[in-house]
Amino acid sequence: MAQPTTDANGHVDKIHWPSLIAAISAISAVGIAIGLGLPLLSIILEKRGISSTLIGLNAAMAGVASMAAAPITTKIAHDYGVARTMMFAVLVAAVSAIGFYYADAFWMWFPLRFTFHGATTTLFILSEFWINEAAPPRRRGLVLGIYATVLAIGFAIGPLLFSALGSDGVLPFLVGAAIIMLAIIPIFIARNESPVLDTKPDRHFFHYIFLVPTATAAVFAFGAVSAGGLSLFPIYAIRSALTEQQAALLLTVMGIGNMAFQIPLGLYSDKLRDRRPLLTAMAVLGVAGSLALPFLIENWIMMAVVLFFWGGCVSGLYTVGLAHLGSRLSGADLAAANAAFIFCYAVGTVAGPQGIGAAIDIAGNDGFAWALAGFFGFYVLVSICRMLFRSKRS
Repeated sequence: MAQPTTDANGHVDKIHWPSLIAAISAISAVGIAIGLGLPLLSIILEKRGISSTLIGLNAAMAGVASMAAAPITTKIAHDYGVARTMMFAVLVAAVSAIGFYYADAFWMWFPLRFTFHGATTTLFILSEFWINEAAPPRRRGLVLGIYATVLAIGFAIGPLLFSALGSDGVLPFLVGAAIIMLAIIPIFIARNESPVLDTKPDRHFFHYIFLVPTATAAVFAFGAVSAGGLSLFPIYAIRSALTEQQAALLLTVMGIGNMAFQIPLGLYSDKLRDRRPLLTAMAVLGVAGSLALPFLIENWIMMAVVLFFWGGCVSGLYTVGLAHLGSRLSGADLAAANAAFIFCYAVGTVAGPQGIGAAIDIAGNDGFAWALAGFFGFYVLVSICRMLFRSKRS
């Protein structure tokens, strides 16, 4: 299989579709399995009589596993190769998925959650590194927009599979494991095209969190708002006198906005010399949309319109932030920074539900909107500080 050609700066000069299809297909298969597995595991634990607190604690192992896997993924990929590491991670994730069915004791689900989400975190880091390396700079936003759209579709297919398969018996676990194993096929086919990490990063892992703060702060805000917002929005909506069906439809509208905006935002970002103003603008829209929620909650149609665009802005922080990261770094530094990127996302997914839930308890139902605005506002503050810092240096 032919290697993609590069320009004078060492970047690929055109989209090499076989390589990109391999990376995107692999991570999309994992996305489908995660979308199937998350509701499946929660329902089974509920049927077993496990308390909501313990179910939440078990689910939180996903964030812990991501934070643990992120710092070591680049080192493992350097020693054993990107494609080989990804294929091993696929095997670990598939075996863990089957393990849930045979693990009768609840305590066993904690190490299984850890291995499953640790392996999928490795796949996310290396897939995004592969995609960023295989995308020409002038088309990076488009490529990452395609990636985010396909991944969002994968996450949407997972719950549909769950509704069709149910939670009884071994079948949903076998289907989930089989879907994960399918990810090996495109990785194996394109293994000779996977990026080579022939050098180790020069800096400590945590240095990369602050090396490109505009990107890592963006994905922290995205993780906090997406995890906290999606998990607690139904509670906010029902307490605001909406029905469960109306709340579910609003979440669906938000998800459609997520899918619809990825490619247009990616294409637009490719036309910009600097993606940071776009990231700041999306965060400002996030603040405005969040603060508008209490005033729109009684008008379902207006709420749906706002959430459609708001959902696109929220998810755009991830896509455009990742494109900005790829425009700044390459090679081992990009791989390490991508790991830091996923680490910050994981921190956000832990901080978001906790922070938003606490805000509701302290400030009442409107605390939901204020907390969302606070996470977006944090990112706006980071962006302003970065602009002031650059102006002082110049």
